Amino acid sequence: MDKKSEMTQQEMKALKKKIAIRFSLLPLFLGLIILLPAGTFKFWQTYIYFAVLVVPMISVMFYFLKKDPKFLELRTRVKETEKQQKLVSIFSTAIFLAGFIISGLDHRFTWSNVPTYIVIAADIVVLLGYLIIFFVFKQNSYASRIIEVNENQKVIVTGLYGVVRHPMYLGIIIMFLPTPIALGSYWALIPFAFLPISLVLRILNEEKVLSNNLQDYKEYCLKTRSRLIPFIW
Repeated sequence: MDKKSEMTQQEMKALKKKIAIRFSLLPLFLGLIILLPAGTFKFWQTYIYFAVLVVPMISVMFYFLKKDPKFLELRTRVKETEKQQKLVSIFSTAIFLAGFIISGLDHRFTWSNVPTYIVIAADIVVLLGYLIIFFVFKQNSYASRIIEVNENQKVIVTGLYGVVRHPMYLGIIIMFLPTPIALGSYWALIPFAFLPISLVLRILNEEKVLSNNLQDYKEYCLKTRSRLIPFIW
């Protein structure tokens, strides 16, 4: 059965409402943690970064509303059930908050002087990272925000999953490590440098859960050796 047909009109309406609320809160959230510390609205790097994030996200949202709304519903779940993942989530949130706030403070006090062409190059890398995440979404309709095993879930072994076991996290690293530079801050690289550590902790726990609960996952791990970075780890 097509996944779209599995959702009733009421469920689709509720999903669209939930997504609309979250997207409407995004500018407010970025404003509070970047523009407020910056003390000004004259922060062109923020607006370009925001466009690089939001325009693709909206496009992807409409794509999956049409092609696979069940997947979008899965992506709206944010409450972790694994205790260790809750701690990792807190750690990750602290990284992002610190990184964005420092970027704003950096702009206010002009601690960094990042050339325009480097800022634009960083934005391009951010976009490339999100494109990787989009392709992961297309290949794996069970790519949830939280660690869980769904009914009838299957192990994806082809495409990007044939290269590394966690291509979405690779995309996240590519997308967010250059974020401080895209916002014109060298100092914000310090908190963002802890992002890979956060993802490694998440991966180790996630693989434990998947090995215990997802059929054929152990065999997949034997076939695809690299977790995150090809030929390295």
